[in-house]
Parts: sequence; C-alpha cells; structure tokens
Amino acid sequence: MSTENEGTEGNAVPAVPSVPPAPPVPATTPDPAAENVRDEPKDTTAAEATPPAAPPVTPTHADAPRHTPTAQGTPQDRAAAAHTPQPPMPPHPHQPPHSPYGAAPEPPAGAASWPPPPPAVPSYAGGGAAHTPGGGVGNGSGGGPVWGAPSPQPGHTPSPGTGKRGAGGLVAAVAVAALVAGGIGGALGFWAADRNDNGSSGSSTTVSASDSPRDLKRPAGTVAGVAAKALPSVVTIDAQGGDGEGGTGTGFVYDKEGHILTNNHVVASAAESGELSAMFSDGKKYAAEVVGRAQGYDVAVLKLKNPPAGLTPLPLGNSESVAVGDSTIAIGAPFGLSNTVTTGIISAKNRPVASGDGSSNKNSYMSALQTDASINPGNSGGPLLDATGAVIGINSAIQSTGGGLGQSQAGSIGLGFAIPINQAKNVAEQLIKTGKPVYPVIGATVSMEEKTGGAAISPEGAAGTPSVTPNGPAAKAGLKPGDVITKFNDTVIDSGPTLIGEIWTRKPGEKVTLTYERDGKTSTAEVTLGQREGDS
Repeated sequence: MSTENEGTEGNAVPAVPSVPPAPPVPATTPDPAAENVRDEPKDTTAAEATPPAAPPVTPTHADAPRHTPTAQGTPQDRAAAAHTPQPPMPPHPHQPPHSPYGAAPEPPAGAASWPPPPPAVPSYAGGGAAHTPGGGVGNGSGGGPVWGAPSPQPGHTPSPGTGKRGAGGLVAAVAVAALVAGGIGGALGFWAADRNDNGSSGSSTTVSASDSPRDLKRPAGTVAGVAAKALPSVVTIDAQGGDGEGGTGTGFVYDKEGHILTNNHVVASAAESGELSAMFSDGKKYAAEVVGRAQGYDVAVLKLKNPPAGLTPLPLGNSESVAVGDSTIAIGAPFGLSNTVTTGIISAKNRPVASGDGSSNKNSYMSALQTDASINPGNSGGPLLDATGAVIGINSAIQSTGGGLGQSQAGSIGLGFAIPINQAKNVAEQLIKTGKPVYPVIGATVSMEEKTGGAAISPEGAAGTPSVTPNGPAAKAGLKPGDVITKFNDTVIDSGPTLIGEIWTRKPGEKVTLTYERDGKTSTAEVTLGQREGDS
C-alpha cells in the first residue's frame, strides 16, 4: 500500500386550545358515559339519533284537537324530561295514558310546548348534574340559562346530529383554556412568591453537578484522564529550513535527558541547515537539534538544547501485544492546531505501508498499525496511545483521497498508519548511540511491483550489481534470482514492500524462516539477518 506522509441534548403542560371567536351555541345535555370527551367532533352514532315519532292519534273531538309530542332530542334529553315533575292529567278515554316513548302529557290547545326543554349544560359541568334538579353549575340553581346560550324558542328542537358535538367541543375548549391558563398562572404566581420569599438567596429547583470544577475528578482510565497525563509530554515541532521550506509536526518526550522522538519527514527540511523548536502544552518553547534520523524507518530523534527540569517521558507499550479493536488515542497538531486529541481503535495490524513525502524518490517502509483515529497533516511524529496511556506507535502516514484540483493537503478519511513502537524504540536507541540507523537485510534485491504474488527476487540489482549479494544471508540460504518469497515466518508476503516492512521490524542477527517458490515448487529456508548502516 502506498500512502502519503501527513506532512508538515416531566410532564409537559398541554397546549391551550384556541378560544372560539363567538359565544358557543347551546350545548346538549352531556352523556354521562362520555364526560371526558376530547375536543374533536365525532360522527353521530345510532345511540345519539332521535327515536322515531309516536304514531299519530286521531282526535275524538273536532273542537279540541290534540297533538301528541314526539320524543325528540338525545336519550339524555328524554331522560331529563322524564325527571321533570309534571301536573297530573286524567287519561283520555280514547288515548293511552302514556306515550309509548315516555313523553309528558299534552298541554292545552294553543299553548306553547310545555314543559320547556331542560337548560343546556356544558360538557364540563360535571357528572350527573343534568339529572339532578338544581345541580347545575354557575348560577347555583341549575334552572337559569347557560352562559352564552340563547333563550329556547317555542316549538324549536335542534335537528339530531347537526352541530351538537361541535358546539359541545367549543364550550369544552373554553373551559380547558381557562383551566390551563389558571394552572399556569397559579404555577407562575407560586414561583414568583417563592422567589420573593427567599429574597436574594438564589434558590432554584435545578441540581448542580458540583460546586466547582475542582471537584470534578476523572478516572485515570478515561480518555480525558489519559490526555491530561500525556499532554504535558507532547510537543509541537516547528521546522524551518534555510531555503524557506518548513512545516509543523509533533513529537513526544522519550527520556529525561531531553530526547524527543518524532518522524524523519517532520524535521528533514531543517536537519542540515535550519531552525528547530519544540513547544510544550504550557506554551513554553525550546530550541532543539537533530541527534539522528532514519529515512527508511521515517524516525528521527531530537535533543532539546536547554531542557526544562522535571521532564516526564511517555511510557512505552508493547506494539506486539495490541489487538484489533483496542482503543487508541492520538495526540498531535493537525494543521497547526496544537494539543489536539482524537480517539479510535486499532483497525488492523501488520499493514504494509510504503510512504513518501513527495520531495524525493526515497520511500519509508513499515509494517504499520492501522487506526481510525483522526490523523491529519501535523499529527506526524505524535504518539498513538493505548487505553492506559502507553505509546504503541508513532503516527506517520495517512491514506487519503486528496491531491485533487485546488487541494494542496489531504485530510483524514479514517485510515491512519503508525510505526509500531517496538520498531521505533530499536531505531531510537541506535540513533542516540551512534547517530546513524542500522537496517536488517537479507542480502537480496526484490521487485517493488505489487502484483507478483509475493516478493520476487529481481534478475539483477541496482546499477547492474548482483540481485543476490555474494556470501550474503540470502545466498547462504540458497535463494536465487527469480525466486518468489511468499512467507516471512507466518506472515503472508504479497509484494516487495511487504517483505521489507516485515524485515525492518526485526534486528540484525535474528533468524527468520522464508517460504519461497521456484519453478512451481514451494520450499523454505532459514535466514540469519544481516545489517546495513546508514541510509544509502
């Protein structure tokens, strides 16, 4: 895989229903079984329809025509009429004593309908009021007109099912509005009185998490706890070359002597002739110089010229023991934003990565830790931490879709790569000791093509030199040009960069097992790694 270095948010009070623009029409007598009726109108059911009129009775006296009133209105209307006391009247000899529907006896001829219909009672008047004389609400007697209700017209009976529910809903809406408004007003009044009673004490029903920020303590294992402990040991590096080139990167305190571990490509522009400085999270800046750098590993070591007292190195973990899915924390200065903390997980291990800074034809190779923690230009050289705060890698490269028209720097797409700390530690110790890197080698030149089914040993080396070094490790193990190496120990090798990355995770003198193919046959060979000093 070829990549780029990153470079340089209780119970709610119901809404108040709207008040009707005009006084409501008379409401019907409430249905005792439906006192808690919602404002929405309902379709008239069979139970609400007016019963059919009684069959007409032929009067026996022409001079005294009589009219038998039909039982109209809702069942509740009829029930209310039934409860109204009536004067006794003798039964007519040719008429049954009672109407088949329980209607009251007829009034004398020419008189208005008697008795008048019972007063309309709003649906919010309460259960049973319509059936109890004098039990109405509002005037104390139950016999007076309801608020807003017109006087009953003689001989007028509302048509069944026309507007009765809607009218009742309007009256109910007025009542609900009053109740809600009263409840809100009462609550506000109580709150205001409570505030006044307490004076300037500032009492409140809210609950404070703590009295002061000092009381909030974060456990050591949280991201905030890890970051708080690690940030004082992470520095932002400013590298300014003599030719005006430069950039910003990240590093971290490696030991108490003032050594800073970072990427080679962060300091390369200022390594020969330029200025280097390291700024800590407290804003203090110190001049620095290059102790040694390894272009192939993309590792460099700096030394603070006047290191402050009490430096705290970051603890180094074991990159071999990490597992896919482990939590990660990256600290750096993406796009110059110092002390930036991002989190993620280990997405993959042993990811073969060949990275370059674009300024030379020389690449760096690593068997990288892949993470989805956000890493951007400026994160280079910064620590990749595990959940305990130990360094498990050095953030070095990203895979990006950048590089398009008008885009000078690529950004994170969740594919970041870090040099395993076990490898970086070996390189750092060598650089501090000698100032030069030492690379383990097998003594063979391999093709950099990625579609060879492995790492193919080239027919010849650079500038016509032999591809297999005479008396070198590969030659001693019996390897020849054209052999295709398919495994390094138990790791599958699919290309030359993958093989180099795996070799460079080891030390010179280690013994490894190579699996290779020759003429269609698979063989193995044990190889003792040699060494090469310095960058060629």
